[in-house]
Amino acid sequence: QLQLVESGGGLVQPGGSLTLSCEASGFTVHYYAIGWFRQAPGKEREGVSCISASGGRTNYADSVKGRFTISRDNAKNTVYLQMNSLKPEDTAVYYCAAILTPQIMCVRTPSAYRFWGQGTQVTVSS
Repeated sequence: QLQLVESGGGLVQPGGSLTLSCEASGFTVHYYAIGWFRQAPGKEREGVSCISASGGRTNYADSVKGRFTISRDNAKNTVYLQMNSLKPEDTAVYYCAAILTPQIMCVRTPSAYRFWGQGTQVTVSS
């Protein structure tokens, strides 16, 4: 059974850091594009970052560029989102998602992804 499990969320002060993990089971993450998305209360789901399959290309939303870094560890079948200089507006439930694709690039469009995790809460507050 194909499954994605996010972890690493929590409460952090503004300016702090968190690292989210997206562990895959039932499939080899190396062949999939993986995206990180977030959804704040009353807002639409937003594409934060993505990493392509074997090509390793990345893409970031302007709001997180320079602060967030996406990476993958194929040996652990896990994708990470390192979040630095966190702001209150980063508060949201963060989801990872996967799509099997040979494309070199990746997209941050939620509808392009087929498999989703259950989400992890990130709260940035003093």
